[in-house]
Amino acid sequence: MRIVFFGTPDFAAQVLDALFDASVNVVAVVTQPDRPKGRSLQMGLSAVKQLVKDRGVDIPIFQPEKASDPAFLSQLRGVRADLFVVVAYGQILSQTLLDIPPLGCINVHASLLPKFRGAAPIQRCLLAGERETGIAIQKMVRQMDAGDIIATAKMEITQGMTFGALEQALCDLAGPLLLLVLRSYENGIPPGEPQNHTLATFAPKITVEEGAIDWRRSAREILSLICAFSPRPGAWCMALSGGERRRVKILLAELSSSRGEPGVFLHRNGEVGCGQGSLKIITLQPEGKKAMSAVDWLRGFKDLPQLLS
Repeated sequence: MRIVFFGTPDFAAQVLDALFDASVNVVAVVTQPDRPKGRSLQMGLSAVKQLVKDRGVDIPIFQPEKASDPAFLSQLRGVRADLFVVVAYGQILSQTLLDIPPLGCINVHASLLPKFRGAAPIQRCLLAGERETGIAIQKMVRQMDAGDIIATAKMEITQGMTFGALEQALCDLAGPLLLLVLRSYENGIPPGEPQNHTLATFAPKITVEEGAIDWRRSAREILSLICAFSPRPGAWCMALSGGERRRVKILLAELSSSRGEPGVFLHRNGEVGCGQGSLKIITLQPEGKKAMSAVDWLRGFKDLPQLLS
């Protein structure tokens, strides 16, 4: 069975790596174009493209600006693939493209569909305070993340689990589950279970502005925000000290039993009051500096700073 793999970020690269390890017949890769990265704006490769190059796999790498481009669609047809596998590719695929492979297209989605359809299912799941999530492999249709479900794998979300940790755990689930599904395709197109569309929720792309911390909210709500935005793009607030405001990202925290005014540090161990309850900040990143412990950061202040909402 000849497979074309669509994917872009590290999550997709790790799934592709599992396919390479299992000697799956991936005959081409489609990923986003090279983009300027970092302060230097040097052109950077997607994680998927970097993986193909690092492993020395001799297959075509397609990077269309638009996956609907007729010239690209012609190239895809020339590959003569049986199945397309899509993992966090980053573009909406046209029906014309979905109709190319005879066995169709499947998508690996990082939520238990129909919950959290869209671009940011892991972060939205954490923001919502969910206690369970998983991987769903679906048959792709034109409507976003609305296809029949072929297979799922579930996992528990533990308190304080960050986006980075949950993303890795889901990635570890995705590879083996996808391999099972691909084996089932060797005997023909497997059946899928239709989604209950009335239960659908949506997970639009995360914005930096959403990461602003309002210390008047409950400690649990703020902790969910911090976890969902860690390590990227980072939940943030302004710290006021000596008349100066400094932007600070809060990367790791835990619930505390202390009581105090919202945004006020209660101790030099990083405990800070919230609208309801309090949090102990463990790791933060001042603007322009590397991540550090809250204790080390606070050591640099004679008077404890105020965290502003």
